[in-house]
Amino acid sequence: MSRLRIALLYNLKKHVPVSPDAPEDALAEYDSEETVQGLKAALESGGHEVIPLEGDETLLDTIRRVKPDICFNICEGLRGDARESHVPALLEMLGIPYTASKVLTHAISLDKVIAKRIWRDSGLPTAPFQAFLHGAEPLALDLTFPLFVKPSREGTGMGINDHSVVQDEQALRAQVEWVIHTYHQPALVESYLPGREFTVGLVGNRLFPGQASPSSDFLDTRGFHVFPVMEIDVGNLGGADRLYTGYIKSVIPLEPKYLCPAPILPRLAGELQELAIRAFEAIGGLDVARVDFRLGGDNRPYLLEINTLPGLNLNISDIVLAARGEGVEYNRLILEILGLALRRYGMS
Repeated sequence: MSRLRIALLYNLKKHVPVSPDAPEDALAEYDSEETVQGLKAALESGGHEVIPLEGDETLLDTIRRVKPDICFNICEGLRGDARESHVPALLEMLGIPYTASKVLTHAISLDKVIAKRIWRDSGLPTAPFQAFLHGAEPLALDLTFPLFVKPSREGTGMGINDHSVVQDEQALRAQVEWVIHTYHQPALVESYLPGREFTVGLVGNRLFPGQASPSSDFLDTRGFHVFPVMEIDVGNLGGADRLYTGYIKSVIPLEPKYLCPAPILPRLAGELQELAIRAFEAIGGLDVARVDFRLGGDNRPYLLEINTLPGLNLNISDIVLAARGEGVEYNRLILEILGLALRRYGMS
């Protein structure tokens, strides 16, 4: 791989504008200086020049001045119902290559209701669900208590707390109203899944007949590398529902038990890994993603959500921990993601 000029695009927590009525976890998805420095060092380990740029309103000017060969994008976006698509859309308009998924996929990934509709229509297992736009809608007939309530367009456990599992109509209406009022978006209500929680990280893009073999021995013959299944066990932190809440993810991220490879039968591990690929491809994912699952009362896996911009902090992010569980070093993970994007653009 020749030396490249790479713009590293991000949104730092300390630079994100927050409105006075924003929820207390409004900054949960945004990145730290530690993450940016880790990524910069990893990309530089491949011999590249790296120019860090804030993905805010100034990007239109700074990106044209820098003239990168490619962008490594981790921008969460600043506002709106498809904020993760803003920077990819800008780069598409300017004709600048970038890593990870494209505009529509990021919008779908962020909107859990849309993603679940696509998965359901694709025959993938996801719990029964309903979107509440204003809170007064009658409960769908296929939904029975207990139910789980969360914002439809947030990540990093935002809006998930001790009241998210509801046992009756009164609790449901209260939590739905709280989500809609606090996050200014629809509430997603779905059947509560009482079983163990898993996450599966993957990198890759499918190779179709006639395409050359994978550019890296890191990838299988289909073009993917799926990391071992990681179980997230928060049972040691209390709480009857064992929820991986926003508080845990953002404030005490190292206190749960991260078990990788997960202590499960090989058949279940293989099923989760295959479902992750299918969920990724169903919404048009590219290069990298992390897919979350939970077991239902029938002990079968169900898709929770997908993150097409998974956190890449070198110490606490789930996909990094899963890679480490396989013995894959952080620099290798980051350079593989870069290599996949370069291949897509015919730059390698």
